Amino acid sequence: MRNPLISILFVCAVILVLANACQGEEEIKKAQFFANGKSLYTSNCENCHSQNGEGLSDLYPPLTDTSFLRGHRNQLACFVKYGIGQQLTVDNRKFDTKMPANSNLTDQEIAYILTYIGNSFGNELGLISTEEVSTSLKNCEIVE
Repeated sequence: MRNPLISILFVCAVILVLANACQGEEEIKKAQFFANGKSLYTSNCENCHSQNGEGLSDLYPPLTDTSFLRGHRNQLACFVKYGIGQQLTVDNRKFDTKMPANSNLTDQEIAYILTYIGNSFGNELGLISTEEVSTSLKNCEIVE
């Protein structure tokens, strides 16, 4: 009777270890993307959106509206890569200023930036992978 019980406990322990290892890998990847994204944000985004993501008055939108980011998650990579030429409503405010394209950024760099933004300024979007960015960019609807 002990052998089946020991076997069941062993299998449960292995499952728990594997589940924690997988979760740990994703957390490590998120931390790497976040760190790389911070420096890219500083050099590519901070001038307009500010160090704390609050934007600039009525010119540049804040990056602190988690509901906007969640609702537009599939478009965020498009915004970064191709810019924005349409009016946006963020945090119940309208913004008409065009956002310039960042066509020089790779999919991986965009994933870094979006992971940083998505987990800073009160946001909790988790990891935004390079694969997610690549898929989003294939489905962009560019609005000039």
